[in-house]
Amino acid sequence: MKRINLQRASSQIARPTTIRDINKRIVLNYVRDRSPISRAEIARETKLHRSTVSVIIDELLEMGLIVGIGVGVSTGGRRPELFELKKGDPTAIAIDVTPRTTTVAVADLAGTLLAKETFSTSPDVDFMTDQIIRRTTAMIEQTGAKGVEIGMSVPGLVDQANGKIFHIPYFDWRDWDIADRLEKATGSKVTVENDANATALAELWFGDERIKKSDTFVMVLVGEGIGTGIIFDGQVYRGEKGAGGEFGHMIAGNNAPVECSCGSRECWEAYASEKAFIARYKDRLRNGDLKQNEMNVDNLVQLAVDGEKHAVEALKETAHYLGNGISNLIVGLSPQVVVVSGKITKAWDVFADQLYRVSERSVLAGLPPTELIPSSLGDAPTLLGAIGLVLARKFGSVT
Repeated sequence: MKRINLQRASSQIARPTTIRDINKRIVLNYVRDRSPISRAEIARETKLHRSTVSVIIDELLEMGLIVGIGVGVSTGGRRPELFELKKGDPTAIAIDVTPRTTTVAVADLAGTLLAKETFSTSPDVDFMTDQIIRRTTAMIEQTGAKGVEIGMSVPGLVDQANGKIFHIPYFDWRDWDIADRLEKATGSKVTVENDANATALAELWFGDERIKKSDTFVMVLVGEGIGTGIIFDGQVYRGEKGAGGEFGHMIAGNNAPVECSCGSRECWEAYASEKAFIARYKDRLRNGDLKQNEMNVDNLVQLAVDGEKHAVEALKETAHYLGNGISNLIVGLSPQVVVVSGKITKAWDVFADQLYRVSERSVLAGLPPTELIPSSLGDAPTLLGAIGLVLARKFGSVT
């Protein structure tokens, strides 16, 4: 679902046959991105007639999507009433499945979390199906979110258009029917998406202003594996049956420090993921203080931030391979921006120079440079992506 580009909104004013939906969508997106905003400001910027804007504002107020928040400063005449999104009401249910944990949350129209529960992800698919359904229905009862749409992010191959989850490589789950079963249990529409695509959507909705202003960008999600989400002209590129963007499996060498989730030691994921970083640290560690159960990416990233030699070296080597892969993406796709997401970005200042050096080699003479930046979404970009799946439908089609 394409997110409104407000710079182009004035060219999107609809013909009478579509005006009720398209123009309402434009006005709602203006309230979202520019609040507090008045009717006159919306009319001026969109070039919609003031009477049309007033009718739409009244409809959005009646639908409970926006609220009046007082009056602004007058430039002559009556002081204008200002509007913003209505906050605090459950608008989206988000389910975020990762190899380690699963989170069920409820958010409002602005994407603010109203309730959240996180539990360990089990390799038992039947157990997980039951847990997700049980915990989601309980949260619906707790928050009064009955009938609210559900967005779900999973680390695997998804046919988003048909709600099918083909394969979760980390657990080798195949043809997971969670979406159908969840819809039957809750009565809510369920939209599923690959975690990398969901994170790209989160960047589009909640991320850095440089990303929001980009027509084309690539999001690289560094986690247990490596995922890439591609945004072309404001839309997620999914490819045939959701298989687009699986760059984590492109060949990066033949002797990686760990196996990829597919079993190979040749994939980019095997060279540049969190697992590869941890493996390189273990290889360097001699009589270290960290116990085996403490050797997780959070601890190692903090060690790198603190300047611990082995962690810094392991992270920089991992960043070298990460940069090699990003170079391939830049050469092949020529995005305006590449955004790197994942826990390692907490140590961005430690390894960013390594990324810049490698990626700069990919800039061909005469081509515009690609901006390389860290994500601003914090620790839960895939959860925000699951929320974004619902909000994209809400803001993309308001009836």
